Amino acid sequence: MIERLESELLPLRIKLKNHSIYNKIESLGDIQIFMESHVFAVWDFMSLLKKLQSILSCNQVPWYPSGFPKASRLINEIVWGEESDVNQDGIPMSHFEMYLDAMKNIKANTKEINHLINEVRSCNNIFDIINKSSLPKYVKNFVDFTFEVIQTEKPHVIAAVFTFGREDLIPDMFVEIIKNLKASTNEDLSDLIYYFERHIEVDSGEHGPLALEMIKELCQNDKTKWEEALSYSKQALENRINLWDGILSSISIKSKLVTAN
Repeated sequence: MIERLESELLPLRIKLKNHSIYNKIESLGDIQIFMESHVFAVWDFMSLLKKLQSILSCNQVPWYPSGFPKASRLINEIVWGEESDVNQDGIPMSHFEMYLDAMKNIKANTKEINHLINEVRSCNNIFDIINKSSLPKYVKNFVDFTFEVIQTEKPHVIAAVFTFGREDLIPDMFVEIIKNLKASTNEDLSDLIYYFERHIEVDSGEHGPLALEMIKELCQNDKTKWEEALSYSKQALENRINLWDGILSSISIKSKLVTAN
């Protein structure tokens, strides 16, 4: 079943890998626009990950075995790396915080993401927060889908979206971005490139195969679970494509304005 799932997702993965956005990030301004939207995907990834951790590892007191030791080990390893890695200077911080630092270094606008974080601290309804925000529709749709997946409370669905829509996808798309960043600007992008390279280093090793084993463990021989895993994974990839389309459109609009002036 896992082979069928991977086969049916392949066309969407190829479409993402070959997305024209990678060839359109040509200036510091383009990078700023990209990061100002992509940061929300960096942020909501952590909620997807932490939800998986809460399901596959027991976080209650008194503690009891979760029943998913292999999956629990994988998720705890990923959480450790994502939530408490070290930056270029050896300072412990999450990958999200590294991303924010990289944004600040190139003077990208962090106002919207900081506002969202402040709202999250004081309000529990993420859908209300997103709906009332001034974020572009393509960002709203992306984040909404993430939390709709989380609300299913279905381990196999959340794990599938995490594996095929996020974690397993990161190495390919980040490599493409890095290639263009290095070739397209003379600006100091060391923090941003370090962030991307850390993702590639951490995610392209043993986590991929282990994540596939996690899907097998959670779906087993249940056809309904496999179909749900496939359906939600397709939606996750389509949402990523829509996010890339939206960012590309924003870059193109700004480029035309600059040319016109």
